[in-house]
Amino acid sequence: MEGFNPCLDCGICCTHFRISFYWAEADDAPGGFVPVDMTEQLNHTLRCMKGSNQVPRRCSGLAGTVGEKVACTIYDNRPTPCREFPVYFDDGTPNPKCDELRATIGLPPLPHAPLPRAA
Repeated sequence: MEGFNPCLDCGICCTHFRISFYWAEADDAPGGFVPVDMTEQLNHTLRCMKGSNQVPRRCSGLAGTVGEKVACTIYDNRPTPCREFPVYFDDGTPNPKCDELRATIGLPPLPHAPLPRAA
């Protein structure tokens, strides 16, 4: 399981949620990091990733084929909602929302993650 990253063969969350975040996360704000050209303004305080505000959804940062092989093209500069969405919880159990979304594209449930061993 070491090195296992279920997100690299899934990507369904990038086509399911509107990925909205505080406007100052975009790189046109001091200290911002999300490429502004990949966002759209929602209101005076929020932006979202292009492609995630309409149905069908597909985040503008997603590359590849969902359910087969995907990658985030701005992984190091992805917005807070993407950074904070847990695939696994602290106790190693999979996020049930991941399993629910994975099932919609025919992927199996996630295995439990092994907990790190104490030194």
